[in-house]
Amino acid sequence: MKPKYNFDSDHIEWIHIQDPDAGYPCDYKMAVLGSDPKLGRLDLIVKWPPNSYCHFHRHVADTTILVLEGEQHIIDIAADGTEGAHKVRPAGTYASSPGGDAHMEHGGPEGATVFFALQSSDGRLFETLDKDMNVLASSTVEEMGQGLDQG
Repeated sequence: MKPKYNFDSDHIEWIHIQDPDAGYPCDYKMAVLGSDPKLGRLDLIVKWPPNSYCHFHRHVADTTILVLEGEQHIIDIAADGTEGAHKVRPAGTYASSPGGDAHMEHGGPEGATVFFALQSSDGRLFETLDKDMNVLASSTVEEMGQGLDQG
């Protein structure tokens, strides 16, 4: 018998991000749980409403995820901008990957809540990309962990 997990995200302080100019439904919430810039580590939770995306991006850091609720959808994007594999990760899925692959990421028909553990040797975590694969912004452990009480 599979164990049933209950996750209550109502008590988390979320940062709501929307981008009406993205060209796709870009709407998600994020909460940084902890970080250690000296170790290059950051833990966060991302929550998507049904069928909504986060920004087109590439993970630069090694990433481990655990899908807590719903389904996480990952669509790999090749260097020439063509779509590759479409992975669907239901609740309970645990996966690890090295940084480097560009992808679109979104919640399924019921949305998704996903825990991310990121580990970076140089502090870089993500690169937000445009449709031509140009880097629009970079995110670091230090920047994303600002304001957290690590004591």
